Amino acid sequence: MELIITEKDNAARRIADILSGGTYDSSRENGVNVYEWGGKRCVGLSGHVVGVDFPSEYSDWRDVEPVELIDASVEKTATKENIVATLRLLARRANRVAIATDYDREGELIGKEAYDIVREVDEDVPIRRVRFSSITENEVQNAFDEPDELDFDLAAAGEARQIIDLVWGAALTRFLSLSSGQLGNDFISVGRVQSPTLKLIVDREREIEAFDPEDYWELFADLQKDDTAFESQYFYRDEDDNEAERVWEEAVAEDVYDTLSSRDAATVVDVNRRTRTDTPPEPFNTTQFIRAAGAIGYSAKRAMSIAEDLYTAGYITYPRTDNTVYPDDLEPEDLLDEFVGHPSLGDSAESLLEADEISPTEGDEETTDHPPIHPTGEIPTRGDVSDDEWEVFELVVRRFYATVADAAVWEHLKVVAEVDDCRLKANGKRLVEPGYHDVYPYFSTTENFVPDVDEGEELALSDVELEDKQTQPPRRYGQSRLIETMEQMGIGTKSTRHNTLEKLYDRGYIESDPPRPTKLAMAVVDAAENYADRVVSEEMTAQLEADMDAIANGEATLDDVTDESREMLEEIFENLADSRDEIGDHLRKSLKDDKRLGPCPECGEDLLVRRSRHGSYFIGCDGYPDCENTLPLPSTGKPLILEDECEDHGLNEVKMLAGRQTFVHGCPLCKAEDAGEGPILGECPDCGEEHGGELAVKTLQSGSRLVGCTRYPDCEYSLPLPRRGEIEVTDEYCDEHELPELVVHSGDEPWELGCPICNYQEFQARESETGSDLEALDGVGAKTVEKLADAGIEDLEDLTDADPDAVASDVEGVSADRVRSWQAKA
Repeated sequence: MELIITEKDNAARRIADILSGGTYDSSRENGVNVYEWGGKRCVGLSGHVVGVDFPSEYSDWRDVEPVELIDASVEKTATKENIVATLRLLARRANRVAIATDYDREGELIGKEAYDIVREVDEDVPIRRVRFSSITENEVQNAFDEPDELDFDLAAAGEARQIIDLVWGAALTRFLSLSSGQLGNDFISVGRVQSPTLKLIVDREREIEAFDPEDYWELFADLQKDDTAFESQYFYRDEDDNEAERVWEEAVAEDVYDTLSSRDAATVVDVNRRTRTDTPPEPFNTTQFIRAAGAIGYSAKRAMSIAEDLYTAGYITYPRTDNTVYPDDLEPEDLLDEFVGHPSLGDSAESLLEADEISPTEGDEETTDHPPIHPTGEIPTRGDVSDDEWEVFELVVRRFYATVADAAVWEHLKVVAEVDDCRLKANGKRLVEPGYHDVYPYFSTTENFVPDVDEGEELALSDVELEDKQTQPPRRYGQSRLIETMEQMGIGTKSTRHNTLEKLYDRGYIESDPPRPTKLAMAVVDAAENYADRVVSEEMTAQLEADMDAIANGEATLDDVTDESREMLEEIFENLADSRDEIGDHLRKSLKDDKRLGPCPECGEDLLVRRSRHGSYFIGCDGYPDCENTLPLPSTGKPLILEDECEDHGLNEVKMLAGRQTFVHGCPLCKAEDAGEGPILGECPDCGEEHGGELAVKTLQSGSRLVGCTRYPDCEYSLPLPRRGEIEVTDEYCDEHELPELVVHSGDEPWELGCPICNYQEFQARESETGSDLEALDGVGAKTVEKLADAGIEDLEDLTDADPDAVASDVEGVSADRVRSWQAKA
């Protein structure tokens, strides 16, 4: 019996389907899916099933000094015990093992972990390694026909990263958290890659805060030939003989304005025509894919999650790659042929095949592990994938199309006209040959029309405008731009950069999109710069990445690199130790600044966002226990304090973040004052006949709304209502329940909620039809429900109570942000 081990369950199912020709049987061992056919069994892991940690004696934060962790031993323990137990059980029955985890450093380490588990139960069973860059029939069959050996050096590089990240992260996290007294769920997290990334974001924010705007002026006027008017702009030659449009002296700008306004014609003094070749883009590597996906609305984490699902399903190649050069064995014509006849992708493929010669573009980076990201030729039907998955798949397909398409050609026309000594220019551009833009509609092809004119020609001049402006601060990094910058600086790897951003969000260091650092983030970076600048140094983390590459290439050992890293950390702690109290005071102040809303109306102390021992957020007074004033917050999401201030109470407003979903809660004190019962709708169906209870529209202090019984808490009958929008009680009544129908006014179109009881009954009916109330949530399909059920989440109540990070760890393709979004909707 041969045992095949893949990195994840969906990869195991896909490989079983390919190798068995669709004839495999499925069973479960210890809650783990096992696929079996013709003397073979295939099982999927859940990423890493073994983790590195310190021995238990180091777990007490108060008894073990952070510096002691630097030289502490590290041990491996099972993180997914049921999967490890199943792997051991199946290994005992196997006479041959194939490791088919992903082909990269992380995948090789996961394969090595599986190798060690197998060796624990059988020292002699043959173990082979199969590698592929796409889970398609040909590539998987070829990989199993030509197996290789496990690359222990590559796995050791991944293990070195694990150990170094553990030691650095644990020691520095524990030091900062203890120094500031910030323990429990809200500890202050620091990491080897996380910290220099955070410094990038903080440095940009400092530039923005320090920016001193300068005034300048620009002038515009309409020129006209015959009946065609077009815009022109005043320009001059600066001291370096460059064209400049900004006028830095108001008096000069007003003089130009007066001159232009006094004339009704301008003379053409120069006409310049040129043709520009617009080269097609290079193939997708991971960073450029994330950038392109970001341009159509996907976060880095979401884009990679979708790409991994498409890879596992066999639709695209492996999405973690630095390569921008297609391999020699890729036949563009054959791949294009696969799309001919497709209803939405076929026409573009056919047009590309009409070319006399197809020669793909190439980037600067050529590696030998994985090709650039491109389609495999297997095409999903729209029913096989979600709308998001199809949109990302089409992006990958069309990027491939673009790389084998012709260049585009633009025609540029520059017209310069003169009024006295004042010159006006108009720049026109026209797309002469669309080239790759015909098949890749993600870049702008906006044209600007300027008519043909001749030198010496008189043009009508009108509508002169003088605009006063100010220079703008640099923009914050978007997620994709930040990942590009990390790549350029050698921070992290293609596999970890997007996860690093998610950690910064999860730990409360950054908020919003594009990312903005919190006051805590500013304080952590400031403390590191003042007392341990190597913690946030990109040179340090880039050097460690280079050391890990040396391990992978057999030029260094795991022990060499981890020992060097520990020595580096010891030097850092020598500087930190003497400044512990000062660092702690600085962090505590910043933590409070991030949570402050304004003065408490009862005692004048600060009202702060606080977290209960159960994990929920509320507003509490900093004067506690002398002042016990509290205000509730919505039960879902994480509060973010906005700059907007309530005019009535002087408190900052609050926005709730639940994954990528957000809603403005507003002033908590206003919400508390607005709480109470609204209009009476009718008799309570539970207690109205016997006790006279009535149903009323109610607003809770947390901002939630419901239809509930006026006899609460004696009667707890209630029906949910939307949080946002004005609720109108209409004159139309439900014949069955004798309650008025409701309409919610939110956005452009009113939502006819109808009878609240009927509405809730319809919701329950939808749950019954789908078999799970989870499918009633937007964005949760049948496949996702199956994955959630495998992780023990079978209904909305399970989902609401779940830890988002734990769900993301257990459920393939589901991020913690998505779980929080579902929890908010639930």
